[in-house]
Amino acid sequence: MSKPIVAIVGRPNVGKSTLFNALAGENISIVKDTPGVTRDRIYADVTWLDRKFTLIDTGGIEPDSSDVILSQMREQAQIAIDTADVILFLTDVRQGMVDADSKVADMLRRSHKPVILVVNKVDSFQKLMPDVYEFYSLGIGDPMPVSSASRLGIGDMLDEVVKHFPEEKEDEEDDDRPRIAIVGKPNVGKSSIINRLIGENRVIVSDVAGTTRDAIDTEVRHKGQSYVFIDTAGLRRKSRIKEELERYSIIRTVTAVERSDVVILVIDAKEGVTEQDAKIAGIAHERGKGVIIAVNKWDAIEKNDKTIYEYTNRIRTTLSYMPYAEMVFISALSGQRLPRLFDLIDMVIENQNLRVSTGVLNEILMEAVAMQQPPSDKGKRLKLFYITQVAVKPPTFVIFVNDKELMHFSYTRYLENKIREAFGFRGTALKFLIRERKAQ
Repeated sequence: MSKPIVAIVGRPNVGKSTLFNALAGENISIVKDTPGVTRDRIYADVTWLDRKFTLIDTGGIEPDSSDVILSQMREQAQIAIDTADVILFLTDVRQGMVDADSKVADMLRRSHKPVILVVNKVDSFQKLMPDVYEFYSLGIGDPMPVSSASRLGIGDMLDEVVKHFPEEKEDEEDDDRPRIAIVGKPNVGKSSIINRLIGENRVIVSDVAGTTRDAIDTEVRHKGQSYVFIDTAGLRRKSRIKEELERYSIIRTVTAVERSDVVILVIDAKEGVTEQDAKIAGIAHERGKGVIIAVNKWDAIEKNDKTIYEYTNRIRTTLSYMPYAEMVFISALSGQRLPRLFDLIDMVIENQNLRVSTGVLNEILMEAVAMQQPPSDKGKRLKLFYITQVAVKPPTFVIFVNDKELMHFSYTRYLENKIREAFGFRGTALKFLIRERKAQ
């Protein structure tokens, strides 16, 4: 089941990023040497009372005129309404209630989404509670006093958040149809691919970037098997602000990737792989999804016998942190190689669910250690005792060692390569957990 999405909405300087960081805590782990992984902290994985959710900061308003603030707050609220399961509407006890708060509250009330009204900067409940009561007049429920900076009231607020999460239904687990998110920058042909696959124009297609209004789930049948395709919305409307536009598409991508088993990253052959493609790919990689790179509009490229190799190398170099991703060159316009997508999806899903016996894994481990000695530091050498697979989707392995600090990233990568040599695992990330165990 996909994780619920919680979005933070609020005016400038009410403490959105402080609250975001307080909730995200140490859960944001950005690997420094992984190029392309999103570095602007738009989203984070958070756990509270055994419930996991994705926190989104709709943020980014810094204009000077109140009109611009209000229009951008409406934009923010719309992002939250479109994507979130629960909305945290943040206000500021020190500034008091302002006109923009009332107007956004009207929008949120009409959305029929659960909204939790949070009054921030309440550093003393005793002194400031009378000022908190003023926010009752917004008409969206009881205001919850918190201080993001001092971590006061956060637990009560999170208790309220998880109450609104949908029940974890067992019947959702029974839906074993593969879920495929089609992601990529606006106007690379995501909707055209789905239309071609289903043979009808169900998704609005236009040459204007961002015409897809909402994420749409489409069932496609192929050779008797059902697949659910999630078309990530391009953008709600054209925006003059490039950063906001990019932020919006990344938020949409996170929510779609979260719900999917396999991610198809669509790249425009005419543009080549861009920095934003790398960011979007990084989201799928971080979340351990199966990945297929579909280079669209391939029919529009002038080719010689080297073109496909040059393209492949360029993409592999930019997305070097995910060498496992499968690649296919397609044309949504002509239908060229589109049926190949289904073969790749089936293969990736099979690899995501592949289990390797502990005995075989340990044979590979012993052979790998014999071929390349584990690293040492200050006279102490890394010892690897044991490896076992503990999960699928993505395949997850636990390696027991004498000292976690000695387990260098490059040696983990070496072991990963050895496991891939033996079992392929094409199209899927592999996850490794390092645990310490004292020698017997």
